[in-house]
Formats: sequence, structure tokens, C-alpha cells
Amino acid sequence: MRQEVFIKKFSKAIQEGNAAVFAGAGTSVDAGFVNWKELVRSFSEEIELDVDKETDLIGITQYYINSKSGNRGSLNQEIVDQFSSREAETEVMNLLTRLPISTYWTTNYDKVIENGLKKNNRRGDIKKKIQDLSVSISDSDAIVYKMHGDVESPNDAVISKDDYERYSDKNSLFVTALRGDLVSKTFLFVGFSFEDPNLESILGKVNILLGDNKREHYCIQKKVSKSDFYAPGKNDEVINDEFTYALIKQDLKINDLRRYGIETVLVDDYSELPLLISKIEEEYLKNTIFISGSISNFNTTWSEEKVNQFCYNLASSLVSRNYKIISGFGLGVGSSVINGALDEIYKTKYRHVSEHLGLFPFPQHDDGEKSIAERWTDNRNQMISEAGVCIFIFGNKKVNGEVVSASGMMEEFRIAKERGKIIIPIGSTGFAAKEIFDEMKGSGNYSYLNDYWDILETEEDSEKVFSVIHSIIKGV
Repeated sequence: MRQEVFIKKFSKAIQEGNAAVFAGAGTSVDAGFVNWKELVRSFSEEIELDVDKETDLIGITQYYINSKSGNRGSLNQEIVDQFSSREAETEVMNLLTRLPISTYWTTNYDKVIENGLKKNNRRGDIKKKIQDLSVSISDSDAIVYKMHGDVESPNDAVISKDDYERYSDKNSLFVTALRGDLVSKTFLFVGFSFEDPNLESILGKVNILLGDNKREHYCIQKKVSKSDFYAPGKNDEVINDEFTYALIKQDLKINDLRRYGIETVLVDDYSELPLLISKIEEEYLKNTIFISGSISNFNTTWSEEKVNQFCYNLASSLVSRNYKIISGFGLGVGSSVINGALDEIYKTKYRHVSEHLGLFPFPQHDDGEKSIAERWTDNRNQMISEAGVCIFIFGNKKVNGEVVSASGMMEEFRIAKERGKIIIPIGSTGFAAKEIFDEMKGSGNYSYLNDYWDILETEEDSEKVFSVIHSIIKGV
């Protein structure tokens, strides 16, 4: 599947609240954790096997346990030693947990997902064992299913053939939960090799039950490259043979995954993953619009009544097209923006307010640690981080009886630039918005506005302004 198609489809699943992530061992490598082969290398050597020649790594752990008469204490200790870093994090997982995805599955023992959620100020409900499934943490906004256990309970970790063979009996509720999610959610498999027998069995059951009516899922895999097979002493013929064989096998694997409804997205290198996930975030955020604006002094062009109507109609139009509005309740515009959004939301009773409106009122006092100015800057950063598009309207305030451009709005413009947001200045509304418009037009850096400068500078009709905004967003 082409990356552009995948980005649009998965971001839509996020928008609809149906997205889920399945994280394999590959997502934790950048945190310094070993892969499965390195985890069992010392045990392989102890039982006189060469781990580099073996493909059945689960078999190695079972052979080792057998050699110890069933004692797995050394394996448990190795899990603790290798995965106990509590602060470990990766760029990929930090990005994935920043997205409003509510369901995460993993076969990993580490805490990379949990740390990603914490970093992004999200509360996770962690399911490590069967007993965890019957209780819920209040106010959590994500569930993490650790289907193979956790570093804090190494004796319960799934690591041997015995563990896998008994899994469906001992952990049947995990199996049931995953089957249900595979039916109802759109999964992104990342860092996963699809060699895990538990997952293969579950996917097979879902395939049998649903047949040709399966949900579409996605996985990210590295494209086989000839450079993967370069090694000292290898001649070109051997390299070409190995590359051709691997390419054939990858194509067959991609086609086989389609049996389960899984489409493969290829990257040249796994280092591309952060950029790919960032593009998903950008696509998702395009549907969330921050309206920056304030006004305390009206004039003959923009009377108070006209300003209120403009803001009301703009917000109403945006919500009618299923955009979400972020507002800081700006002076003179905030009430009209919110009322326009709410009236449109309530026209359709099934809509939830939070899906279409996010409010970030500014604090009115310091908190003992930060000044008012610092807290306002934090608030602005938070608002803008949750939007993909920033619209700037009006923008004036009175200082010592004199009307000046709104400095807060200019700060929001600076933050939006730094964060690479889609910025749309409605220059026709004047004041700070016009200053922003002039700066952007004069810079020559905003090519997505080239067809719209004239109308953004002169148009005062809210419906026409909305039409232009919609065209700009869709064209980016």
C-alpha cells in the first residue's frame, strides 16, 4: 500500500475513534533493549546451540528450561536485567502515544508504551494479567494490553513453548479481548514480525469467522534491500541470490497477510518511521482548527454586531463540515465562536461536544511556580499543539487607553510557525490578523496561500471566508 493512502486511511480511523496500535519488539530497540535473539543468546550458548543458525527462538528457551529440569529462574532474571529501565522511551512510541489512540497491544515486557503515555500527559490503564481485565482505572484515556506479561512479573512472562501452548487456556480473556478489537478496530502493527504463534492463531480464528468481511489493518515493514546482504567475503552472485530469495519471500508474506486483512506499508529504512507517524499526526490534526482572535475596540468596518455574527457563522460553518474547533475564549470573539459551534453541534443530537469543541480558558493567577505570563504561554502551546490549522482573526486590545495589536495573538502566531502548523490569516478582519497576513505574504514562504491572498485580504463574508479556509486545508 502506498504511504499516502495509508496515512489518509489510518488518520481517518483515529478521527473516528477506531484506531489501535500493536507494538512488537522492534519498537523498543531504540530504547536500548535487546531483541529476542540477543535475549536468548547466552542460554543458547549454554545448551551448545548457535542462535544465529536457529529460527525457532521459542524452542531455544524451552530447551534451556528443560535442561534445568523446569527451572526458569535464570530466564526470569535475564528479563529483569534487560528490560527493567523505568525511564526508557523511543521517538516512535512517543509519537504513537501522542495521538488520541485509546487501545495499545504489545508483546513487549518493557514500559516504553507506559512512558510514552506519561510523557504526553495521558493516563494508561495497564492490563498485565487476566485479573487486571476485570477492573478499570478511572479517568484513563488509553488501555495497554501486555499480552505476554511485564518485566515486574517475569515468572508470568510468555517466553517458552510451554507458555505458548498453554496461552489460550491460561489467558483466554486476553485472546477474547484481542479478537474483539481485531473485529471492531483498525490496527497498526509496528515493530512486529508476525512470527508470534499466539497472534497468528488469533488472526486465523478471526479470518475463519469473518471470511471476506474483515476490517482493514496495516503493518509497517522494511523493504528488502540488496545492501542487507553485503558482508566481507561475499561475492556478487551470492549477494544477488540471497537478495532475490528474500524479495520473493517478502512479496509472498505481504500477500499472505492480506488473508487477515492486513495491508503492508513498506519503508526503505526503519529510521523513516518517526517521519511517517508524524505525517499521520499532521493529517489527523488538519481536522482540528485553532481560532486565535481578540477584539476590544470596534470600528465602522467591524462593528460589535458584525464581529459577533462573523465569529458565530465561521464556527458554525466549520463544525458543519466536521472540523473540531480549539478556542482560548479570546476577548470579544470567544463567546460568539463557542455559541456558533455549540448551536451547530446541538442541531445533531448524537454529536458529542468534545468531538467538535475544545476550550482552553486562560488562568487568571500564578500557581506559585510560574507567573501568569508563563502559564499563558503554556496554555498557548497546549492549544496549538492539539491543532493542525491556526486561523487568525482581528486582534487588538487597549493598553493605557490606546488601541494596540494583541501581543498574545502575535505570540500564538510565533508558536504556530515554530510548530509548522497550517496558518491562515484573515487579513480582512484587520489589526494583528492583518499584520500577520502582511508578514506571511511578504515572506514568500506560504505557497499554499498563493491562490487565496486577495480574498483573505478583502473578504468580510463569513461563509465565503469559510469556503476559502476549507479549500486551503484540503489543498495542503
